[in-house]
Amino acid sequence: MSSDTQVPFLTQEAYDRLVAELEHLSTIGRDEIAKRIEAAREEGDLKENGGYHAAKDEQGKQEARIRTLEQLLKTAKVGEAPASRGIVEPGTVVTALVAGGEETFLLGSREIAGGTDLDVYSEASPLGQAIIGLKVGDKTSYEAPNGRAISVEVTGVETFTG
Repeated sequence: MSSDTQVPFLTQEAYDRLVAELEHLSTIGRDEIAKRIEAAREEGDLKENGGYHAAKDEQGKQEARIRTLEQLLKTAKVGEAPASRGIVEPGTVVTALVAGGEETFLLGSREIAGGTDLDVYSEASPLGQAIIGLKVGDKTSYEAPNGRAISVEVTGVETFTG
């Protein structure tokens, strides 16, 4: 499955949190940044005005986040995390031996993890693509960005509880 056909999964809590963030950034956030840009603009020469350039950079990052949230919320599948059937799928917590070391992580979007301490790997990441659909006990490998083959053995799959 190619990464552009994958539908991101969000819990209802994550969806609601992201809707609130989008609302804040689109209204209050835009107003605040516009005021900072205007105040910096009034300081004079824009070429050497560090406050102006910093505010413009922040505005660009904020607008990028707004676009990302709009796209995510438009395309996401919202619901309960899939009940673990012992198969690696988006929204499950996976325990695996990766290159000989045990790791526990959430497979899916960082937005799902919210306030948890779990590491998150996207389904589109090399590790995510390698393990999606595997069952406990299955082994595989994937190619790291440096070209090295990384071995993986799935040792546990659980339902994500937030």
